[in-house]
Amino acid sequence: MTTDREIVVSRAIGAPRELVFQAFTQVRHLSRWWGPEGFSTTTRSFEFHAGGAWDFVMHGPDGTDYQEWITWTEIVPPDRIALVHGESRDDPNAFESVLTFEPAGEDTRIVMRTVFPTKELRDQAVEKYHAIEGGEQTLRNLAAYVAELTSNETTSKGAEG
Repeated sequence: MTTDREIVVSRAIGAPRELVFQAFTQVRHLSRWWGPEGFSTTTRSFEFHAGGAWDFVMHGPDGTDYQEWITWTEIVPPDRIALVHGESRDDPNAFESVLTFEPAGEDTRIVMRTVFPTKELRDQAVEKYHAIEGGEQTLRNLAAYVAELTSNETTSKGAEG
């Protein structure tokens, strides 16, 4: 059982899952929406394939920089992404996340399930780093970014007509 070590955040996003999935696969998209409100991201390297890594720095609204490292462990387009997330490749406190992209009519339900190595690390993430709120804000940022993409696509198609 991992219930006492996990955080689950989900959101319906008003776009097809292929588009929502694509927002995770290219750094040009990720850098526009990744992270809680007020954060920005600088990518050092990005290789989106199983075994590849995303090495980046998140810049907090208070000026604090957070070194981050994600290794993609499984990618099943457009259904699922599994990853390990920590401060560096060898971070003993790294956590595992699985993101699923489920069709919900014309929308996509994204579910982000994160499992920490220990209950204490999960509790610290929730209490000190506000991980649940941060996850909800991150998915809200994704939803807003995808809405902007679909709006721009509709506008450009209308202009061509």
